[in-house]
Amino acid sequence: MKKELSPQQREELLGTLKARFDKNRNRHNNINWADVQAKLEANAEKLWSLNEMEVTGGEPDVVGYDKNTGEYIFYDCSAESPKGRRSVCYDNAAWESRKEHKPENTVIDMATDMGIELLTEEQYRELQQLGKFDLKTSSWVKTPADIRKLGGAIFCDRRYDTVFLYHNGAESYYAARGFRGSLSV
Repeated sequence: MKKELSPQQREELLGTLKARFDKNRNRHNNINWADVQAKLEANAEKLWSLNEMEVTGGEPDVVGYDKNTGEYIFYDCSAESPKGRRSVCYDNAAWESRKEHKPENTVIDMATDMGIELLTEEQYRELQQLGKFDLKTSSWVKTPADIRKLGGAIFCDRRYDTVFLYHNGAESYYAARGFRGSLSV
């Protein structure tokens, strides 16, 4: 599958991203949109991944700049866990373990297909410093191998003005739980 947008899709996405960037300056102080746009225009596949984040409801926005790599960091900044990424269990092993009522997809497979990384707990907490997210939903986060090996997976949400970390069987899935991703460009 070719991971490239048409010229019209590219223009629409860049317009959406610029409008979100301008509206949410607190997420990216001291970052210039022209610099971000130049990076995006030079990376067609990353632009495709951002579009996947957008069309699944993630509302990606710039949240930082990595001075070591020279890359801009995007996180899903939708108020609630992205609608197009809910009702999914954690990974393929969890999906295979379900005897019935298997979800359509998994977090890890979707993120891989989209070309993005699942937020870690630390990144999720960083995101929560930029606003109040997941007040009604929850989001799977990257699960440490030792927890996953024992059958579990972790997720976070924000309740009572506090970010909580929870655990669940990796095979579980809920209509109000999706996942948030990150992309470096």
